[in-house]
Amino acid sequence: MPQIDKEYIQTGKVKYVVVNLPLDAMHKSAFKAAEAVACAGEQGKFWEMHERLFNNQGTIDQWKSHADAVGLDVGKFQECLDSGRQAAQVRDDIADAHGAGVTGTPSFFLAYTDPKSTTIKTVTKLVGSQPYAAFKTAIDKQLVDTSVAMAEKSK
Repeated sequence: MPQIDKEYIQTGKVKYVVVNLPLDAMHKSAFKAAEAVACAGEQGKFWEMHERLFNNQGTIDQWKSHADAVGLDVGKFQECLDSGRQAAQVRDDIADAHGAGVTGTPSFFLAYTDPKSTTIKTVTKLVGSQPYAAFKTAIDKQLVDTSVAMAEKSK
């Protein structure tokens, strides 16, 4: 991920979007963890909380401790988590993931948005943990193919 971030996301070549698919069958606190990450996002700490929970799965439900560790206003975080206001978005993400045929994590879709509409066109799906080389090959191909397709449309 750090290489993808540096080469593609930070350069603006790729926009990285996360869709939640908490697998409650694998971890009883998965749904609440997705909410916790979204609540941390309200304070600009989405990725910090994401990484923190991923790396501390054995103590994942110690929400206040994790919030403090990533530098959140713990009171605001706890209010968000207790309110359940992020639950609807997590449920919407689950529905979107299932609608796209995702049954497990991680799954990645390479897509582009047609500039003449808001239609997102999926081109490639990568399933499971993949080496950087697999992503690089797929992303580079997608960037070239998208450039060619856009050039053809503008003629």
